[in-house]
Amino acid sequence: MRDLGLVAGSCGGLDVRFAAELARPAAERGWRPAITLTPTAHRWLEATGGLAEVAACTDLPVRSASRLPGEPRPHPDPSVFLFAPASANSVAKLALGIADNQALTLLGDVLGAPGITMVVAYQIQDTRVHHPAWQRHLDTLAGAGVTLHRLDIRRPWTEVLDLLP
Repeated sequence: MRDLGLVAGSCGGLDVRFAAELARPAAERGWRPAITLTPTAHRWLEATGGLAEVAACTDLPVRSASRLPGEPRPHPDPSVFLFAPASANSVAKLALGIADNQALTLLGDVLGAPGITMVVAYQIQDTRVHHPAWQRHLDTLAGAGVTLHRLDIRRPWTEVLDLLP
């Protein structure tokens, strides 16, 4: 079984699609999901009752907050990461090196590191692509070796699992 750093942000469909179309199928494909949620994604899943379904997809704790000093590390160090769904806000923060939550700290610590594979599957409003900084954010991530994929709400999220090695 291979460890997969599976990170999720707060995007439409998270509550019904993340476990069903990403976490569970990843486990069925032989990955061991080490799941980290942005604080808002955690709050959404907690409020909709989806957190237990997500937790059932892995034998590791689902994280959203940093550990305290002296606490053991709850996750292994995967060499493959999938950030899906990723919001425009989180994509921008990752590209700029802003690590203001555990999910972005985790990804920022390995972004561009040799031997690390990262796929970022983002979900954005159609108008966001016209923002003057948007393409620079994508270019920065691509320049760091990130595989980028725009999620289409009409298509299954499982298709991004095919982008993993």
